[in-house]
Amino acid sequence: MQDERRLNKPWLVAVWPGMGHVAISVGYYLMAKLEMHLMAEFSARELFDVDYVEVKNGLIRTGRLPRSRLFVWTDPQGKHDIIVFIGEAQPPSGKYTFCRRLIDFARELGVERVFTFAAMATQMHPEHESRVFGAATDEVGLAELKRLELDLLEKGHIGGLNGILLGSAAEMGMRGTCLLGEMPHIFAQLPFPKASLAVLKVFTMIADIDIDTGELAEQAQALDKQLGDIFSQMKNTLRQQSTVDEGQPLGGFEPPEKQGLSPNDERRIERLFLLAGDDRSKAYELKRELDRLGAFQEYEDRFLDLFKKLE
Repeated sequence: MQDERRLNKPWLVAVWPGMGHVAISVGYYLMAKLEMHLMAEFSARELFDVDYVEVKNGLIRTGRLPRSRLFVWTDPQGKHDIIVFIGEAQPPSGKYTFCRRLIDFARELGVERVFTFAAMATQMHPEHESRVFGAATDEVGLAELKRLELDLLEKGHIGGLNGILLGSAAEMGMRGTCLLGEMPHIFAQLPFPKASLAVLKVFTMIADIDIDTGELAEQAQALDKQLGDIFSQMKNTLRQQSTVDEGQPLGGFEPPEKQGLSPNDERRIERLFLLAGDDRSKAYELKRELDRLGAFQEYEDRFLDLFKKLE
């Protein structure tokens, strides 16, 4: 860790899984495209608990605790380095304690500014462009959001660590900003890469870094038509019925169930791991395929091992 403490005016981006996978997708995209390397693991084991067991081929194994890791990018222009914190889960309790500890750690690294991302569920049509809403901990950050002509989050609350971390940062005199990508509330349980793309574009503008957003844009475009068709089907169904059973998804739509990996799937995954091992910028393609197959959790540790610092 001693070498990492010489970071140049670093910014911290902290993401966790959440609605639409908006934040976590941006975190992984930044990590892959900036070819970051693993800097440290953040330990807060006492704030988590094991609440399930894993079963594989009939054998029961104790479920592991969620992990939180930090990855770093050294800015070749010397403006500010970027640290991406990726948490596998938020603690069920002790969220404020977790955030204060993370902010203390960030201060030791010299972090000057903290960013979190989140989803903003609205009545938007799934084929419309996602807006980005923003909130800041200080007037300077607020003025920046206004210059970018973002929609300000005028009132309400930011739930979970996405908000609490920024509150903790403000208490410690550290600047913080939250960017929220708009997504349709009716698809809140599905990934919505268009919102991630909108947030990523705003963040890279603020950070003044150049990232190829092509893969995320392709992913968003591919989902556009699919969700648009589903949306049309749902509206047609609603016209034919006066009520919807409580607790059921609108129009009877349910996300597809996870299927087991075929030999072809496994071979494709291994090929993508080889490609990503040679070029970490290709890691997002691997991440996207693992998500599509519903297999990311199974391969998560191996995926993140791709970002261990090369000696």
